[in-house]
Formats: sequence, C-alpha cells, structure tokens
Amino acid sequence: MLIRTEIGVDAASIDMLLRRSFETSAEAELVQQLREDGLLTLGVVATDDEGQVLGYAAFSPVTLNGEDRQWVGLAPLVVDASVRRQGLGKQLIYEGLDTLNEFGYAAVVVMGDPAYYGRLGFEPAARHQLRCRWPGTEAAFQVYKLSDGAFDQIEGQIEYAAPFTRF
Repeated sequence: MLIRTEIGVDAASIDMLLRRSFETSAEAELVQQLREDGLLTLGVVATDDEGQVLGYAAFSPVTLNGEDRQWVGLAPLVVDASVRRQGLGKQLIYEGLDTLNEFGYAAVVVMGDPAYYGRLGFEPAARHQLRCRWPGTEAAFQVYKLSDGAFDQIEGQIEYAAPFTRF
C-alpha cells in the first residue's frame, strides 16, 4: 500500500471509493465541490499496486470567528471495506498531519468518534472553548494542534468551507 498526496488522475478512483463506502453520494459530491471551488487544501490517498484508491483523507480550510488562522478540517476520511482494521485510516491521518505541519498549518478540526480520534492525539474542541454550528456535537467535535500556540487566547465558532453547508 502506497500512501501519498493525491494527484489529478486519482479523482475518479476517489469518487468511486466514496460512492461505494457511504450510504449516499453526499461525501463524493462534497469532495467534488471542494475540488471545483479550489477548497481542497490536501488530499491523501492509499493506493494498491495497481493504483486503485483504497483510502482517502480530505482536508479543507476552516475559519475561527470568520478569520483564517491556517486551520483545516478533516473530512471525509474513508477506507475501503476490504482493507479496514489494518491501521490505514491512522496512516492517512498522520500523513496528512505531517504534510500540513510542513506547510505551516496551525491546527486541524474533525467531527468524529472521540475514542478513535482521541487515540490519534485529537482532543475535545470544547476544552479550548471552540464550537461548530451543529448542536449536540460537542463530544464529536475535536481538534489537533500542529503548531505551538495554536490554541492560545482563542475561542469561538469554527466554520467549515461553504460546500459543507450544502450537503
């Protein structure tokens, strides 16, 4: 399995993975819209020997109180059913975090299972007085610090890129 930054020829395979892995086409349409709007900060893929995408993690910009602070949101994260429970999701996330850190991003937010993401170093966003627009998601909304001071003297509302409000 090769884990790398996505390239243009991966788009169709990513789309197929998203469509077969989720109940609706919302995630596939979201990624397509992020890509079309130039809002896909980073995409990380896991490919097999034939180049078929079997895992994908997308990162897109988020704002804090309407201000760009060099933060991104992780969504969606998907691993093909045939290769789940092998640590591929963790590898995709860590590759993304390393790349974002190299590019100078300050933090990553995610909406997901606290037990899973907590093992990877994410912590509750509420601990830093951060929230998102979706009520009742306090436990699932989490953050990961990439740079020292990212959470110093901050609080408020995190907003995902516009395509997230459409799906």
